[in-house]
Amino acid sequence: MTKIGVLALQGAVAEHIRGIEKAGAEGVVIKKTEQLDDIQGIIIPGGESTTIGKLMRTYGFIDALRDFSAAGKPVFGTCAGLIVIAKEIAGQPEAHLELMDITVARNAFGRQRESFETDLPIKGIDDNVRAVFIRAPLIEEVGQGVDVLATYDGQIVAAQQGHLLAASFHPELTDDFRMHSYFLDMVKQSQA
Repeated sequence: MTKIGVLALQGAVAEHIRGIEKAGAEGVVIKKTEQLDDIQGIIIPGGESTTIGKLMRTYGFIDALRDFSAAGKPVFGTCAGLIVIAKEIAGQPEAHLELMDITVARNAFGRQRESFETDLPIKGIDDNVRAVFIRAPLIEEVGQGVDVLATYDGQIVAAQQGHLLAASFHPELTDDFRMHSYFLDMVKQSQA
């Protein structure tokens, strides 16, 4: 069975494991870099991007995840995870993993009280995918080779670049697991 990890330094880990399992793969909680050898794809969940970045540096995940991605293994960043995989973060001198050719703005939708749920049309999935936005970032710019998958109010909220997938929202906080299924398909294609 395909194994997909969830980076378990902070954030909605159990919810993503549930999403992976509903999509038909085995979910693995990732706390050590050596565990990356046993999985075919990884999700970097929401949480607080600065904290996740610091913990990734402390536990050696920066180079380990760059190597994982360089091997062509799929990486999916949701909310804070999107910020972590971005090449550039608006208003910050350095980014974290610098994998995906996007520029992101943190907390672009405002504070916690501006959180909301909506149905989004997502390219390659459907016209009504449930999405939960909580202090969500936005993708301000995309580089060549980045495919915009979804927008909300004219702003980019989901994108794909080869084996890299990013979403501003939390697909794991709904009972709609089609984003997890989409990512599982990416993982299966990367193995083929």
